Amino acid sequence: MTLNELRDEQFAYAEKQGFHEAPFNFGESLMLIVAELSEALEADRKDKWAVNLEDIPKICFDSITNKLYPEEYETYIKGSVEEEIADAIMRLCALAGHRKIDLDWHVKAKMAYNNTRPYKHGKKYG
Repeated sequence: MTLNELRDEQFAYAEKQGFHEAPFNFGESLMLIVAELSEALEADRKDKWAVNLEDIPKICFDSITNKLYPEEYETYIKGSVEEEIADAIMRLCALAGHRKIDLDWHVKAKMAYNNTRPYKHGKKYG
């Protein structure tokens, strides 16, 4: 799946769930992304990480239908660093959908630009 496909899927989901009923507020959208990252930090402070990634499909998904088991998800993943990072990514995708941002192009361009920059981008620390 490309970033733009993820963007479009998440934007459509947010719209279906009613998250686009209010007028779009760019600043609010950015702060909700920051909030998800703050939740990831809190999860790390509590040492709340999801189970080993290799075990997640076996624990949380039906191997035949590939449907998620909500109870297992809540037990092993809910509130974890991984979940909060995923939330931030999904909110970024929804915001990019609102603004029709070509994530594939911009991420590739930024990575190419960064490859032209000096060590630590010329700063003392990252």
